Amino acid sequence: MARPTTKEQLIQASEDSFNKLFNLINSMTEKEQEETFSFEDRDRNIRDVLIHLYEWHKLLLNWIHSNQSGKKVNFLPEPYNWKTYPQMNIEFWKKHQNTSLKQSISLLKNSHKEVIELIKTFSNEELFTKKYFSWTGTTSLGSSCVSSTSSHYNWAIKKIKEHKKHLIEK
Repeated sequence: MARPTTKEQLIQASEDSFNKLFNLINSMTEKEQEETFSFEDRDRNIRDVLIHLYEWHKLLLNWIHSNQSGKKVNFLPEPYNWKTYPQMNIEFWKKHQNTSLKQSISLLKNSHKEVIELIKTFSNEELFTKKYFSWTGTTSLGSSCVSSTSSHYNWAIKKIKEHKKHLIEK
């Protein structure tokens, strides 16, 4: 599917990818869902992947809400930037090592709903006009929303498909 360029496409792509992600997870047994990935990766299981998505939803929500209320913040929290964000991802991973798969599913489903509801409050112009908001820099708000939803969900689907493939090959 092409990268969304309208509000309707963004919502549809996000919902479709989100549903595809959970259909994939639900096609696995509980044991398979809990198993450690057999390939080297920062994220070592499905919980880690889902928590990664959840934490990026939180970044998006905080960024939008803060800037809308007049508090200028960058998308990535201090001290991180686009060169150092992999370390931030590791911190997210560390933070959630005691979060269960069930909790991660609940957190992600709730944050997804919150992100979609927030997206719905913006017009096409607000979402997809570059520099519409001063705080989005040279890009559009919609681009950041796509990256934190449908594109990120597609990344997660690839990871979990790889995990599932390795389970079958065992």
